[in-house]
Amino acid sequence: MSTRSIQPRRQRKAVFTADHQERRRRMAVPLSRELRTRYGRRSLPVRKGDTVRVLAGSYSTVGEERRVAKVDREHYRLTLDNVTTKTADAKLKPLPIRPSHLVLTKLNLSDPWRRRVLKVPDAEVETEGPGGSNETPTGPSSTPEAKP
Repeated sequence: MSTRSIQPRRQRKAVFTADHQERRRRMAVPLSRELRTRYGRRSLPVRKGDTVRVLAGSYSTVGEERRVAKVDREHYRLTLDNVTTKTADAKLKPLPIRPSHLVLTKLNLSDPWRRRVLKVPDAEVETEGPGGSNETPTGPSSTPEAKP
């Protein structure tokens, strides 16, 4: 629910009663200067697999770049890889971070919508190392196959 009201109570109500599409738009993260000049956009909705730099907070990862592990739209929080806190019984649990404390430094371009919005050709999408790929498989494999 988007609102045009300036009343704080209606602004809060819009945040807490927003549907998941609106929550996705509200969880947009600003792009780094390099990505801004490259793509001509100021911010994008964050998604799993993006790499972000932590700008603020009271934890030791400020200034470091981490990969987004989970996007929690219900609570407007993100979970990053290897960013944890200790519980009372000395267990480690993921530390949720607000999107306003982050800046995007590397994009996950596996999403066709995102490639279309940023006008990225499919040939420009680079693949990652083992375990993950930034491009969707669309054609035959480029590795040569052994013939019997």
